Amino acid sequence: MKSINLLLFAAILVLLANSCRKEEALSPVIPGTNSASGAPALTEASATRDDNMGLGNPSGAGSSDKNNYLVSRSQYVLSYNNGRGIANWVSWHLSSAWKGSAVRSNKFVSDASLPSGYFKASTSDYTSTGFDRGHMCPSDDRDGSQADNDATFILTNIIPQAPKLNQQTWQHLEAYCQKLAANGNEMYIIAGSYGKRGVGSVGSAETIASGKMVVPSHCWKVILVLPNGSNDISRITSSTRVIAVDMPNNQSVTDHDWGYYRTSVSEIEKATGYSIFSAIPATVREKLKSKVDNTAI
Repeated sequence: MKSINLLLFAAILVLLANSCRKEEALSPVIPGTNSASGAPALTEASATRDDNMGLGNPSGAGSSDKNNYLVSRSQYVLSYNNGRGIANWVSWHLSSAWKGSAVRSNKFVSDASLPSGYFKASTSDYTSTGFDRGHMCPSDDRDGSQADNDATFILTNIIPQAPKLNQQTWQHLEAYCQKLAANGNEMYIIAGSYGKRGVGSVGSAETIASGKMVVPSHCWKVILVLPNGSNDISRITSSTRVIAVDMPNNQSVTDHDWGYYRTSVSEIEKATGYSIFSAIPATVREKLKSKVDNTAI
């Protein structure tokens, strides 16, 4: 009798287990989450290091034009302008796959990859000018290895920035992008400058380095945001988030935080003459370029 009762008890346990499995199978799973509870999905495993110029070459940079000279590194890609002594633009990819624990290098070095005869900035060109050595691709976006971080201090990735722009408003946007990456997003980022004459801590200037390096009047950045994934171009739609900013290179920029300076990609193209998002299909590209981001920050 005892053995029969044990068999009945075991059968009941099996029936209960099957019932639970059926309920789990029928429970709706909310897209972008791990379960029916709606808990955020763990996306860290899908973060990857992708093409730093995945959205296109904004100025058609190559090897023949010294004022639109392509420099390609594993950490970022840029167009160098020998006549201005700084990059036209720098393009890079950001996700948590680029993040790590490498220490900040702070070793600013000339770009030895530039051809003979090109102007190669040195850190002394910034001394006593009132302008910071401002990163385009940030140091904190490339701390996955020491080599990655060191590369951000090569001076073709650096431009003269007003200290309050570099250390506050511009940096706040960099930190916001890093927060997006930590929360399961990847970004394609392009940054650059235009114009001539900025205002630093000791006054305004059109150039430094004995006239060989232009101090830009404006700094801009374009950020396309996607949830971590693959086949990125195919996932971009007209509703994909795009953040574009255009900030004055002066000390009063801190009158507002970075969100105040949001604009459209089209306006940046008008100011620079570049073609941004050229790798995105035209029907989607044109819609993205006309948008001004208004997401709460």
